[in-house]
Amino acid sequence: MPEPRVWQLTAGSAVLGLALAAAAATAAGPWDGGQRTAERARAAAPATGGERHPAPAAAPAAPRPAEPAPAPSAPGVLTALAAPAPGTRPADLARTLVPLLADPGLGTSRTASVVDTATGRQLYGEGAGTPMTPASTVKIATAAAALSALGPDHRIDTTVTAAPGGGTVTLTGGGDPTLDPARLKALATDTARALTKRGHTSVRLAYDTSLYPGPAVHPIGPNENLAPVTSLMTRGGRLDDSASGPAPRSADPALDTATAFAGHLAAAGVEVTGGPAPGRTPKGAPLARTRSAPLADLVERTLTHSDNDLAEALARQTALARKQPASFRGAEKAVRDELGTLGLPLAGARFADGSGLDRRDRVSAGLLTQLLARAADPARPELRPLLTGLPVGGFTGTLAGRYGQAPAGAGLVRAKTGTLTGVNTLAGTVVTPDGRLLAFAFLAGRTPSPDLAQPALDRLSAALAG
Repeated sequence: MPEPRVWQLTAGSAVLGLALAAAAATAAGPWDGGQRTAERARAAAPATGGERHPAPAAAPAAPRPAEPAPAPSAPGVLTALAAPAPGTRPADLARTLVPLLADPGLGTSRTASVVDTATGRQLYGEGAGTPMTPASTVKIATAAAALSALGPDHRIDTTVTAAPGGGTVTLTGGGDPTLDPARLKALATDTARALTKRGHTSVRLAYDTSLYPGPAVHPIGPNENLAPVTSLMTRGGRLDDSASGPAPRSADPALDTATAFAGHLAAAGVEVTGGPAPGRTPKGAPLARTRSAPLADLVERTLTHSDNDLAEALARQTALARKQPASFRGAEKAVRDELGTLGLPLAGARFADGSGLDRRDRVSAGLLTQLLARAADPARPELRPLLTGLPVGGFTGTLAGRYGQAPAGAGLVRAKTGTLTGVNTLAGTVVTPDGRLLAFAFLAGRTPSPDLAQPALDRLSAALAG
C-alpha cells in the first residue's frame, strides 16, 4: 500500500505551524488589540505629571495617534512555540504512562523513552539508556545506517558478464533479495540479445556470490523467518507465493536463481551447456544488468513488513560502503560505526545482525527515539524513509491487525514492531492532539506472551495520541 508522501506531511505541518505561530505571537506580547500594553497604559494615565511637571490649566490636547507597534521578538515567539501543551508536559506524561507500564503483560523488564522530535527533548524516560534485546525494532537502526552510508537513491545491481571469448557468462549477485522472476527473465533476455549479437548461441553459466563472505546461515539456524544470507537470490529465497512473513525457504537460493536464469536463457535462444556452477566474475563491462528499487523504497518495505532478508541485505550494503567485509561480523561493525557519525547514544549497543532475530542484539529505548528524531529533522532528509516506512496502526504491515483494544491509536500511531519469545517491543511516532510529533520506544523483556504484551504496548502508544 503506498505510503504518504513527505511533501504532504510537510504541507500539513506548515499550515499547523502558521496557526501555532499566530497563537504564539498573541501570547508572547506585549500585545493588546494591536497596541503595545505600555502605550495603552500611558494613554490612560492621569494628565498630572508630578511636582516638576504640573498639569496644564487648559484642557489637554488630543492624544497623538499611536505609532505602529514593533514586531514581537523572535525569542518570545519561539519560546511560546516550544512550550509543551498540557498533554505533553513531562509530569502529565508520567501520570499517564507509569500505570500503563506497570501492566503485567509487559513482563518483569521494561524501558521507555518519549521524545519531542521538534526539540529533541526527552519528555519521558524509564531506563531509557538501558540496552535491551530489541527484536525487530533493531531494523530502525539497520535502515538508518544504510541510508546514512549510501543515501536514499542507491540501487543494488545484479549483473551478467562474459568471459573473454564469450564461452562462459557469469551471473553476479550484488545483494538484492528483491530480485523477482520477472526481472530475472528480463535480465536473461537482455543477456541473450547481447550474446546473439556477438555470435554466441551456446554458453556455460557460472554464478558469483563472493560479495558476501562468511557464514550464510544465521546463528539461529535454518528457519522460515530468513533464507541463507547470500548476495544472489530471488524473492528472498521463498518457496511459496508469499510476499512477507514466515515461509518455506530454499537451502541454496543462489543455485536456484542461477538454474532459473539458465532456463530463461534457453527460452531466449541461448543454450546453456552443463549446469550452473560457482565462479568468479571476469573483468570487463557487464553484458546486462538489473537494478533494485531505490534504497528509500527498500527501507520502507523492510520496516513496513519487517522483512528479515532485506534487513540483512541493508546491513551488508552498509558494510560494503564502509569497506568492511559483508558478513555478520563486518556488518555489525559497519552499522555501529555509521550510527556513530550521527552522534547517537551507543553505550552498550550491539548489532549482531541486521534483522533482530539474534538475541545478542542490544539497543536502548533512548537510541531508538533519537534515531526517529533524526529522521524527522528537516536537515536530514536522507533519513526520512525511517518515518514513511513505519506501519500505520490498525491499517498496514505488521500493525494491520493491532489497536483493536486501543482504538485511539489506530491511524495515528506509526511504529516498528518487535517480537521474539519473551521479548516484545514497539518504537515509532505519534501525532498528539496539539499537533506535536513524538517519537517513542517501549521495550519489554521476559514477557508472558505476545497476546498480553502487544495490547499493553498498543495502549501505551495510543495514550500518547489521546
